[in-house]
Amino acid sequence: MDHSSWTTVERLTRWLDHSAEDLGLPPDTVRLLRVLKVTEENGEVAEAIHGAAFGSTHTWDDVEKELCGVIFTGMVALVGLTSDAPTVFENHLAHIAQRSLTTV
Repeated sequence: MDHSSWTTVERLTRWLDHSAEDLGLPPDTVRLLRVLKVTEENGEVAEAIHGAAFGSTHTWDDVEKELCGVIFTGMVALVGLTSDAPTVFENHLAHIAQRSLTTV
């Protein structure tokens, strides 16, 4: 993932942090809520898939947008858990990629 994407996410996370501070939320609560938000976004993906595949309420473009919401929300949650989210993500991605190279 492009480092400028992480720069943007880190800036947006700081903006969200200020909103949480204005509400008086403790940092541990903010971290928890951000991780839980990923689940909410995932539910929106499922709803969009159902609407695109079995109904007329959503399109596959809606599914794409909702998936972007999951990715962004996951990135924000990760930024809140570690001081070097880009490296944590890249290391995990490399681990998955390495696993894909092994044969069964």
